Amino acid sequence: MAHQREISEEQAFLDRALVALDHMRAEARALRDSVAVASMRGAGDLVERDVVMGTALQRLDQLAIGDQPLFFGRIDYAPDGDGPGDAFHVGRLAVSDENLNPLVVDWRAPVAEPFYRATGVEPLRLARRRHVAIRAREVIGVEDEFFAGSDGDLALPDDELRAVTDEGLVDGGFALGGPAALLAALGRARTGRMGDIVATIQGEQDRVIRTPLPGILLVQGGPGTGKTAVALHRAAYLLYTHRATLERQGVLVVGPNPLFLNYIENVLPSLGESGVTLSTIAGLVPNVPVRGRDAEAVARLKGDPRMVTVIAQAVRTRERPLRRDVEIPLGRAVLVLRAADTVDVVERARRRPGNHNQRRSAVGREIAQRLAQRYYERFVRDEGEGVTGVVELADQIRATPAFKEALQRMWPRLSGQDLLHDLFGAPALIRAAGRGVLGDEECEMLVRPRSSSLDEIPWTIADTALVDEARVLLGPRRRPRPATKSPEAFLEGVDLDSYSGDVRAAALREAARLAAAVPEERDEAEFVTYGHIVVDEAQDLSVMQLRVLRRRDLAGSMTIVGDMGQSTATAAVSSWDTVLDALEPRRPVTRVDLTVSYRTPEEVLDAAAPTLAASGSDLEPPRPVRRAGTSPEIRRLADEVALATELSAVVGRELAAVAPGRVAVIAPEGRVPEICRRLVAAGLAAVDPTVEESAGLAADLVVVAAEGAHGLEFDAVVVVDPAAIAARGSASGEATPRGLRTLYVAMTRPTRRLTVLGVGALPDSLL
Repeated sequence: MAHQREISEEQAFLDRALVALDHMRAEARALRDSVAVASMRGAGDLVERDVVMGTALQRLDQLAIGDQPLFFGRIDYAPDGDGPGDAFHVGRLAVSDENLNPLVVDWRAPVAEPFYRATGVEPLRLARRRHVAIRAREVIGVEDEFFAGSDGDLALPDDELRAVTDEGLVDGGFALGGPAALLAALGRARTGRMGDIVATIQGEQDRVIRTPLPGILLVQGGPGTGKTAVALHRAAYLLYTHRATLERQGVLVVGPNPLFLNYIENVLPSLGESGVTLSTIAGLVPNVPVRGRDAEAVARLKGDPRMVTVIAQAVRTRERPLRRDVEIPLGRAVLVLRAADTVDVVERARRRPGNHNQRRSAVGREIAQRLAQRYYERFVRDEGEGVTGVVELADQIRATPAFKEALQRMWPRLSGQDLLHDLFGAPALIRAAGRGVLGDEECEMLVRPRSSSLDEIPWTIADTALVDEARVLLGPRRRPRPATKSPEAFLEGVDLDSYSGDVRAAALREAARLAAAVPEERDEAEFVTYGHIVVDEAQDLSVMQLRVLRRRDLAGSMTIVGDMGQSTATAAVSSWDTVLDALEPRRPVTRVDLTVSYRTPEEVLDAAAPTLAASGSDLEPPRPVRRAGTSPEIRRLADEVALATELSAVVGRELAAVAPGRVAVIAPEGRVPEICRRLVAAGLAAVDPTVEESAGLAADLVVVAAEGAHGLEFDAVVVVDPAAIAARGSASGEATPRGLRTLYVAMTRPTRRLTVLGVGALPDSLL
């Protein structure tokens, strides 16, 4: 039959392409090994060796695709004239045979664009688009889409087979590329890791991915629209298209929490890009370990843009003249540093350009110079030649303990941690910093007990943005200094035993040479900047956190992704306009709305839509493309005893229904440990994926806090205690807009099945 013939055709091509890939790997290994043992005669040779070695290693890294399919599609152009049209296989990376004839084109190359964008209305000169399903090294399926030619004719084989999963497309006539391939991908069991979508990218997604680099691209997308996957594929596309620039400047991907970063960390490597930094906002602020948690009102205040002024005034309060005179012993005299003399010195220093720590030196030099001049005129001037001059005397004065102590009181050398620790531990300092900005109650909210050392401070996530703000005003505490590094550190993770003796010896020589060229160690107040920044779940960032991102933005190039309908953080911005105001774009902003939900089925979106509307959001839910075939189940239980019994039964049923897929129980954060214990006691292997020693999101059954479920997806979801989730941030237990948005997030995590179990009254939106 024709379908089997096409599978055989693609299998033969796959075998040929895999041989070519092995040949490319062998060439890269040979280049690496030959350079490693080459004799170097001068500095130029060493530089050349480094360049070639780096190129070979990078090439090997790009060619290591693991068990991912080498290609996933083919596009056939309509004949142009008498001859047949061109055909191209589209895959994860470009592959050529030993004669450099192209076999597979990279999915990011311009020639591959029609694979994602062609529709029946706009075929982009294609006659056929083929989706190829590959498992390991075997072609297991082929799906062809045929496009009408200029004459309107459509040549579709009589025995063409169209296989889809048990789930089906909704009515409505969306122009989808490869619906069977798309449904198969969406129906595949979740793995606990986010998968790439290169084989099923749709037209509206591809337009976002290929948007030009400069400026800010803002992407608003509801549940299931693939905005996270699109953002990551955009990072891979930009690195491919602007490699010379972005490999030097760097690409940063920012996620909402470590659990989310673990979920997405394999996507970019699977697309051939491994040189990308993944971080949370807190992770961008070094040496501020998050151990504490703010009350909601405190977190909201710390994220308020008024804190910019509070921090600036807090720095200014530490730049102050002495209150009383200070005696400074020097030789046979005791110098008096008069408090009145320090007033104009401090005022002049405040007007100087530069940061706080930078200007401290000017304060110290001026005061020491004044004292030295007095000492010189009284004791030294008339003693003749060869005596100590004013400059030498000033240096001696600055070295005395009494002078150092006085200078520290006037203009202390501070880190961001020092400033915040002192500020929050002293009500008087908070009142001074908040004067004219914060009310008395707000000042009291910021007070917390002082810790015995900086290492014991219970820093919170909101604190990290404030420390970052303070570091800008304070500046580095010291100049960059060499950081020693052992030769072994350069070989960490390298299996030397897998190489020949000559190569091992060359690697050790290279490591010793690199260790000798010691780099400069950055001060924590010196920020690393990036050529492009991708921010996911941006709707949950505060203005202060957005300012952290702005400081890391080197070129004004960012991709901002999120959904205001899923804004759930305490201090979150209220609109995309607020986000842009905080980022201060340097170039025009492009906004794109993703309106089609590929992941979340129609039944789940319909069940969740009333909750989104009840939250006060004016956003429309995305339009689904598929049905799951099962309706969500919303149940009201009488009490906690009934919940304990019913929960284990429901979870067991869902595990069986979606096996070998993943099930998540999503509950209020405070109930996660209790629910884990209940399920384990019932014989179900439930884990909290945030616990380091657990299997994480790869476990078959996880219990996730509703507050941290953004961006995750599971085959089946059981939402527990929806009323408590909806009442998030409420002292009375009534539903709040933020709580309802959190419930909306929880309800839209499944790709197949949804169950909601409530105790007592349910939120009105679920009735």
